[in-house]
Amino acid sequence: MTSCSFSSSSLFSFNLPNQNSLHRRPPTLPRHAIVSSTDGSSNGASSSSSPTVKPTRTEDNIRDEARRHRSASANPFSARYVPFNAPPGSTESYSLDEVVYRSESGGLLDVQHDLDALRSHDGAYWRNLFDSRVGKTKWPYGSGVWSKKEWVLPEIDDDDIVSAFEGNSNLFWAERFGKTFLGMNDLWVKHCGISHTGSFKDLGMTVLVSQVNRLRKMNKPVVGVGCASTGDTSAALSAYCASAGIPSIVILPANKISMAQLVQPIANGAFVLSIDTDFDGCMKLIREITSELPIYLANSLNSLRLEGQKTAAIEILQQFNWQVPDWVIVPGGNLGNIYAFYKGFKMCQELGLVDRIPRLVCAQAANANPLYLHYKSGWKEFKPVKANATFASAIQIGDPVSIDRAVYALRNCDGIVEEATEEELMDAMAQADSTGMFVCPHTGVALTALFKLRSQGVIAPTDRTVVVSTAHGLKFTQAKIDYHSKAIPDMACRFSNPPVEVKADFGAVMDVLKGYLGSEELRS
Repeated sequence: MTSCSFSSSSLFSFNLPNQNSLHRRPPTLPRHAIVSSTDGSSNGASSSSSPTVKPTRTEDNIRDEARRHRSASANPFSARYVPFNAPPGSTESYSLDEVVYRSESGGLLDVQHDLDALRSHDGAYWRNLFDSRVGKTKWPYGSGVWSKKEWVLPEIDDDDIVSAFEGNSNLFWAERFGKTFLGMNDLWVKHCGISHTGSFKDLGMTVLVSQVNRLRKMNKPVVGVGCASTGDTSAALSAYCASAGIPSIVILPANKISMAQLVQPIANGAFVLSIDTDFDGCMKLIREITSELPIYLANSLNSLRLEGQKTAAIEILQQFNWQVPDWVIVPGGNLGNIYAFYKGFKMCQELGLVDRIPRLVCAQAANANPLYLHYKSGWKEFKPVKANATFASAIQIGDPVSIDRAVYALRNCDGIVEEATEEELMDAMAQADSTGMFVCPHTGVALTALFKLRSQGVIAPTDRTVVVSTAHGLKFTQAKIDYHSKAIPDMACRFSNPPVEVKADFGAVMDVLKGYLGSEELRS
């Protein structure tokens, strides 16, 4: 299992450049205006030649431009916190500007949008609006999250938004992987890990940190933001807080995350606490801490993050030109993301953008599979488990906060839960990599679920299927090295591809190459 620890002497024993040089304002970049050419030229070109680009200078930035073009009309859209899955007669609700994480009964909260106001526009309006914002640099709509601002945080001022233009991630046609290993021709991988900090957590963190930025400007008692993390949450939190100049506090389980994950919050200036416990223990601590100190809780217990994460579902529909896939497979740990996908798809159906939603599959590591066991029992009483070590470290969670959300989502879309052993998930990861991807172990969990559902005949070869890849493979290079080196105890590593050591001799190299080029494996 990959893990690491840093000593203060090894990590911080380098010289920083002069701090003044780090904070000098860069020269203002030229803006460009198109002007017609009216003067003659030495090469005889006429005055009606193509327009030329003349640089002009301005102090404005994209925030300034957005401010100038802001609509003066009243915003008709709103959202509020309500108890999750509240009974019809419930009147309990809270402003999003309140610091609250639980309902009066101690249950989860959900962000409820004014759907009647949103229905003042039909589905075609919303489809066209969202499509018109893709790929632009207009603040803040260049973000895949904030291009759906009216459905996310409709009342936040654009000036309060903290964004890295996250989202708009690649929907990859896994042509060779699907045909070679699964007999499928319409398999897609949503690469949410191709993002600012290398995971899907950016989608939710831009929303949460933006709201914290708003609260601090309102002089609410929030001195910083804290989270418990298995790696990716802390990376996203620390990056967005650093961008906004907000202190971040991160609690990590000692020696249970990869070096790439650990170094991200450290590099972004977070105050990092390494605790001798697992994620569930870290989660217990951060909940106690945020109840006593003015530190805003950033874990998915906070439903704001799910508002950003649900935009990945809307984005999938956009990328399919608003056609609905048959299946979407999502790795599950703390289980907020499976509900976020359901919520995104369901909002699109309720507001007339599509006429149905896909079936969802939640994929868990067998070493941390409380939802899978709950599903196999027929949704009888849920029992947390002690999560064992898994290469899919971000989902090594035995007592998920969002269990009720996940069950609700799966039961309302005829969903399925599957699991993957360590060998299965690592083999699936290696198979995907061998066809041109470079995925994380968590994606290996989701791909294993796909293998199993294909072999059972549940997913047909022609079903349009999307596998959600939650993090970038570069965060888990040590796990890949161990696999291809066959250094993992009790694992066959069937798809390993170790380098061949050869003497620095032309004849020796030629012999090895001829053997490779004539191999049955290469011919097939």
